[in-house]
Amino acid sequence: MLDPMPAPENHYLVGLDLTGRRVVLVGGGTVAQRRLPRLLAAGAAVELISPETTPAVSAMAGAGELVWHRRRYAEGDLEGAWYALACTDDPEVNAAVSAEAERRRVFCVRADAGVRGSAVTAAVGRHDTLMVGVLSGGEPLRSAAVRDAIVEALHAGRIADRPGPGELGELPGVALVGGGPGDPELITVKGRRLLARADVVVADRLAPRELLDELPAGVEVIDAAKIPYGRAASQEVINSALIENAKAGKFVVRLKGGDPYVFGRGFEELLACAEAGVPVTMVPGITSAFAAAAMADVPATHRGVAHEVVVVSGHVAPGEPTSLVDWDALGRLRGTIVLLMGVERLALFAGALLAAGRPADTPVAIVERATTPAQRVTRSTLDSVAAEAEAAGVRPPAVVVIGPVAALAPMREDGGQTAGGSFETGGEHAW
Repeated sequence: MLDPMPAPENHYLVGLDLTGRRVVLVGGGTVAQRRLPRLLAAGAAVELISPETTPAVSAMAGAGELVWHRRRYAEGDLEGAWYALACTDDPEVNAAVSAEAERRRVFCVRADAGVRGSAVTAAVGRHDTLMVGVLSGGEPLRSAAVRDAIVEALHAGRIADRPGPGELGELPGVALVGGGPGDPELITVKGRRLLARADVVVADRLAPRELLDELPAGVEVIDAAKIPYGRAASQEVINSALIENAKAGKFVVRLKGGDPYVFGRGFEELLACAEAGVPVTMVPGITSAFAAAAMADVPATHRGVAHEVVVVSGHVAPGEPTSLVDWDALGRLRGTIVLLMGVERLALFAGALLAAGRPADTPVAIVERATTPAQRVTRSTLDSVAAEAEAAGVRPPAVVVIGPVAALAPMREDGGQTAGGSFETGGEHAW
């Protein structure tokens, strides 16, 4: 019988190939939310067991990235598993999961008591294709600090200890950080450095998910997921979370997808903080409006083809009283239109442009989950795009690029640049 409290120095650091292998994660809270992105990125066949989840975790299940069993853990759930994680807030349930794993010879991580599991999660960071993992014998804050120092030194091209407290100057109450279109490497250097020093992170669903797993164990993650036509955290609740935590003396990072000021409500949050007397630092991000198009080999503008580009929110459909968009004017343009949040009512938007005079054969490219491994591009024309998107099962988050530039993609070996049909590319997400 193994000692239930093994000496931490006995841990053996190893890399697991989980591609296609069954991994069982028990618990659907913020700990699961932090662990899932790397498991999914590793190609694990994840099965989640929990009666409830955070909005971000349920969105992963809804997108087919994992299998969610909406119930409590039961004996036998680990049969056939290669790896298990006990991430509930109930120590008794975690102990039961760990005990079953021991009997079945399945390595198991206990999120509530790391040294009581048969495996521990290292503090992990990435630099290009290099993965850095640090174990510190049951001291997660220490391992995270060392991990940060190594990764930052790699980013900066130097070998050094973790930067001292004054290196970035006095930290503000709130930092509005644009995380970019989804790939964790597309966040700015400043954004990543501020994130590493956060006490509280208020994260959107479209923020780079893998970055959450790099946070030290003591960092509080608040899920501010906004899911189209689903449950969402109200803006008032988000503003309150920023202000209250900042006034409590904590450094708060509001991690958003894309750029905070491009249909991201970032300026609303800045105004709320300013009114409450909370200092704010703004860190721009790469907007998915242009990054998604670029990842699909579509330039937003091109000499001799498009000298104008308009970014339009699809949150309000044509003809609705609250719409501020002049669709007749857009229909007369011949440049590029980038439509965000427009998948659900794409037929309405295409119809409005056609009625305003946009040619029926205008090229259209839809980029789903841009800059991630799940990226997919669907190409069509304005008169057919709604039907073809529905047939292809296009789902948000996605960016729709309308105009001649959508036909400029170079020829690929898979022939994916032709109008009509879909193809996969390496790269994620949009709005």
